[in-house]
Amino acid sequence: MSLESELDRPVTHRRTARVLLLEPGGRVLLFEDSDPSAPGAPTFWITPGGGVDPGETLLDAVVREVEEETGLRLTPSAVRGPIAERTVVHAYSDKIAVQSETFFVADAPHQEIVPAGLTEDEQLTVIGHRWWSLDELSRTERPVWPVGLPGLLAAVNAPDRWPVALSAAEESTVPTNHFAR
Repeated sequence: MSLESELDRPVTHRRTARVLLLEPGGRVLLFEDSDPSAPGAPTFWITPGGGVDPGETLLDAVVREVEEETGLRLTPSAVRGPIAERTVVHAYSDKIAVQSETFFVADAPHQEIVPAGLTEDEQLTVIGHRWWSLDELSRTERPVWPVGLPGLLAAVNAPDRWPVALSAAEESTVPTNHFAR
């Protein structure tokens, strides 16, 4: 039985490029996201990034996504990595996304974020953004995706270990328990 038929939600598979965007003080930018069709589901915090368009490289996708979601214009040479890779299932009330994620790191030239290029879906789900310190991430009880982000941030200063192979995970508002099988 397929994941889609088992859960009665459409399943998409896609490659994504995500970025740990760091400000000069070392804080990382995260967006507060939501699943509006799941009343009572907690919001969650995610790194900037998204799907890789046809014909686009991972690096091209990172540069494009950062500009769309933050207004910051990065040059490809300002992006380092890939620093980590993983497979993740994001299950929401209306769909399931199985993603092959590749993470990069870049320094933000400033802290002013203007998310003017959000997609229609992102405009409905993204609530806001903020810069998080490593200490805040380590202490928060709020869902932060990727799980284990503090450890991933520690790998930023160890490029000889890149890319880190992160464990497959499920990060969902309406879980499938796909990796618990």
